[in-house]
Amino acid sequence: MRTRKLAAATGTILAVCASLLAVAPTAQAADPAGFHVRDGRLLDANGKDFVMRGVNHAHTWYPARTDQALKDIKAKGANTVRVVLSTGDQWTRNDTADVAHVVAECKENRLVCVLEAHDTTGYGEAGAAAPLAKAVDYWLGVRDALVGQEKYVIVNIGNEPYGNTNHTSWTGDTKTAIGRLRAGGLDHTLMVDAPNWGQDWSFTMRDNAAGVFAADPDRNTVFDIHMYGVYDTAAEVSAYLNRFVSAKLPLVVGEFGDMHSDGDPDEDAIMATTRSLGLGYLGWSWSGNGGGVEYLDLVHGFDASRPSAWGQRLFDGANGIKATAREASVFSGGTGGDTTAPTAPGTPTASDITASGLRLSWPAATDDTAVTGYDVVRVDSGRETAAATSATTTATVTGLAANTTYTFAVYARDAAGNRSPRSATLSATTAPGTGTAACAVEYRLSDWGSSFNAEVVIRNRSAQAVDGWELTFAFPGTQRITSVWNARATQEGSTVRAAHESWTRTIPAGGSVSFGLSGSSAGGNGVPAAFTLNGRACAGS
Repeated sequence: MRTRKLAAATGTILAVCASLLAVAPTAQAADPAGFHVRDGRLLDANGKDFVMRGVNHAHTWYPARTDQALKDIKAKGANTVRVVLSTGDQWTRNDTADVAHVVAECKENRLVCVLEAHDTTGYGEAGAAAPLAKAVDYWLGVRDALVGQEKYVIVNIGNEPYGNTNHTSWTGDTKTAIGRLRAGGLDHTLMVDAPNWGQDWSFTMRDNAAGVFAADPDRNTVFDIHMYGVYDTAAEVSAYLNRFVSAKLPLVVGEFGDMHSDGDPDEDAIMATTRSLGLGYLGWSWSGNGGGVEYLDLVHGFDASRPSAWGQRLFDGANGIKATAREASVFSGGTGGDTTAPTAPGTPTASDITASGLRLSWPAATDDTAVTGYDVVRVDSGRETAAATSATTTATVTGLAANTTYTFAVYARDAAGNRSPRSATLSATTAPGTGTAACAVEYRLSDWGSSFNAEVVIRNRSAQAVDGWELTFAFPGTQRITSVWNARATQEGSTVRAAHESWTRTIPAGGSVSFGLSGSSAGGNGVPAAFTLNGRACAGS
């Protein structure tokens, strides 16, 4: 989990990069005895597709809580737990005996054990953080607790290596770390975290993942993105996750929450999109958070009977753990329980078409037990983007551009997480616009009287990307800007002109960018009444 406010652009997640992910090499080493990657999917030792559904637990800070926590986490329906360990560089080292005990407890509770070294968090920016090389030393030092556990253990080399300083070193350091671990005899699936405090706003991991995967002689590396304030819209979540799926590179959302000090992550989109794409997620965290993020506790005081609102959402809500988790087949004699997928739903039809949305209906799928839901996707040149989820055979899709043709298809799923083949596709064209503003602006104010913060989200409602922008608005009172991030701003009297930075230059069609500002005031802080983007009026949002 990142512990500092992100200093770089939340809007960059939608920036258009010139470089594209190379498709991961199709050549594969022989499958190891444990977890392994094939065609971009994580498979268990029985060759069964495995999708992580679970939580993080801070073992290194609360070792006395671990045995009971793992029992409770399993009882909540999880199939995976990501366990925080320390190399000894920042916190008390978890030695070989302790690691062996954690692994044994995970197995006892039929949980896949993702072990992570936390001391690397924010290296290069956090002064006490250790480099990835130290994490490799640690894993080789506790090797005896790991070898032979490849069916049950995934080694997450280092938590959030690199903050926002020198993050480009991530690629070379990660390749070196993987090489050293393989040379040292670790044949486990390896998990590698993104830089930028895990959030990869610079796309360093995204754009170099294919090369890192190819550098693993076992071709057995999974990538880990942490989704906090950078991922505050469904478009940002979908764009990032789909890039990995399209490139057939394995990805897990190893941490996320329902709010954070750097912004408000869209947990609903994270959970829906990972489910639609068949990707794993691990919520942060079971209990024991401090430093102002206590709201991320899934249960209060390590008491499973006292779930927080975040815990209720993660475990019991739509696309939550109870509805989607499937136990690894290595714990069930290789059968994995229900392995029969539903039939494909019938071809969808469209109705109630407007300039920004439509309603889809389709004939039901069938299953040997029961169909529990449907995932609607948009299809564009072979790429799928999550559009809606539904427990019935209808769904409403919103946020579309006027007078634009979209192609949709539907998947069915059952309680065990089995997903059907895709339905036949439907193409439908939205209605022409009726003069609706091509942009909308949301001004999220945090008012402290004599000072304030604001997050400004610019949404592009048109079917064309905006390449370069200037947003103009007027403060309603005596506010004065003191700092701005993800944009450049000037102020004359009450009038503010904010322009893009290089990484927030492009606003994709149907997408958004955001920037933030801080300021002072002698008479309270209000929300500007109107906004213009490149000289054109925007609607409120």
